Amino acid sequence: MYTGALAANEQIPTAAMVSAGLIGGYGVARWTGVRPLGGAVLFAAGAAAAHNWWRKCGPITTAALGTTYLLGFGLSHPLAKKIGAWPSVFTVTGVNAAAAWVFADSH
Repeated sequence: MYTGALAANEQIPTAAMVSAGLIGGYGVARWTGVRPLGGAVLFAAGAAAAHNWWRKCGPITTAALGTTYLLGFGLSHPLAKKIGAWPSVFTVTGVNAAAAWVFADSH
């Protein structure tokens, strides 16, 4: 059984984690001008969410939601050229948060 930080991590909905990763990662990169720092935020939140997906739902759901997370990050760039940076980030975040809620958190 996990104790401490890992146990506390499992109490946070993964929809919130992916939202923090996508919005926070972009925000940190934009406001600091240090893209790798934003990537670190994106990675940390994604890793925390993946840990919970694995424990709650197993490898298939983890792979599917992890792929959705990475695709959201990747697709936000071309989408930003069409609708703007922040609307793009919010759009892919909404899709990811909804998927995390439906396939992991609501169980």
